[in-house]
Amino acid sequence: MVRARAAGIRVPILPGIMPITNLSQVKRFTATCGASIPASLLGRLEAVGEDAEQVRAIGVGYATRQCRELIDGGAPGIHFYTLNRSPATVQILEALR
Repeated sequence: MVRARAAGIRVPILPGIMPITNLSQVKRFTATCGASIPASLLGRLEAVGEDAEQVRAIGVGYATRQCRELIDGGAPGIHFYTLNRSPATVQILEALR
């Protein structure tokens, strides 16, 4: 955000979070848009394989920690990319309360 402000951007900047609930889906998504999954997170996700409950638990936990750090760091809010699957976002919001 510091670089954005230094460049003269004065509008509120909302970070976007997409909770990982499906590993193959997020791999396709990141490959398409050029984003990446942190190696430590990817390793944890790949270690549980196709266990949907564990993938979701890891993804929700990671996203919750990200949100907490962003809010504590002064983010004015969070934009959630739900991909029409809101239960993970609801879990994150409940954990942040």
